[in-house]
Amino acid sequence: MDFSYIDRMLASFRRWTGKDLVAPASPEALYYAPFVVVSHGTEADPVFRYANLAAQRLWETPWEKFITLPSRLSAEPDARPERQALLERAARDGYADHYSGVRVTASGRRFAISNCLLWNVLGETGDKIGQAATFSRWEWL
Repeated sequence: MDFSYIDRMLASFRRWTGKDLVAPASPEALYYAPFVVVSHGTEADPVFRYANLAAQRLWETPWEKFITLPSRLSAEPDARPERQALLERAARDGYADHYSGVRVTASGRRFAISNCLLWNVLGETGDKIGQAATFSRWEWL
């Protein structure tokens, strides 16, 4: 687990929203938070870099597999254009909130997320090193 990246996720969330994502703002508190947090890198086809325990349970995917998964695969093919529009809005504005959409687990179960917030993760020099998302509400479809 890349603790410096987690610190950058937490600092970037604070920068964009003016709030702490978890208190205390620590990797351990984030990992065990009762809400979902996921993050991917900046590759052409971004791969997940982080998934807290709530995310791993929801997507039915252990850490070792989650961090090798292209993030586009978290959504069904017909939901990917809407997901891409969200990513582009956050890339442009720093963050995007109030997003709702459908996602799919490793076993193919579908669920709807609501009130998702997505933000750009910035490196020490202010360069974009990833994007992260959080939500606490979902329902099985």
